[in-house]
Amino acid sequence: MTEKFTVSEVKWHESQHLLKQVRQKVFVCEQRVAEEIEIDGKDPDCYHVLVTNLKNEPIGAGRMTPEGKIGRVSVLMPYRGFGLGSHILEKLVEIAAREHLSPVKLHAQIQAIHFYERHNFVSNGPVFMEAGIPHKTMKRTLR
Repeated sequence: MTEKFTVSEVKWHESQHLLKQVRQKVFVCEQRVAEEIEIDGKDPDCYHVLVTNLKNEPIGAGRMTPEGKIGRVSVLMPYRGFGLGSHILEKLVEIAAREHLSPVKLHAQIQAIHFYERHNFVSNGPVFMEAGIPHKTMKRTLR
């Protein structure tokens, strides 16, 4: 990937329009998640990560609740396969460590389980449906 990008921790009230652009395209448009599920009212209290390209356009996002639950990890389709999801996840784990949130948890879509396993998350429990998509609970204990 020749294009540069920036991974930043951002505040919801300052960057929600950029975060929503990514999440709307990935979750609502691509994955057909209902908008009322995607925008759940928890965002103002969460930690957020935003990825932008050289033109300062939003290309990736992720969030973590104050309890340490990671979610909404998303990368726009043209930017997938370049490790941006890993950068988002690593930044969220870094924030969790800073905030002493351990273990961190997430609900992984079934097709993303191997991605999270590469980042030392361990799945536990049965497959369940969330927003019409099969998921598994995963967690990672931080040092």
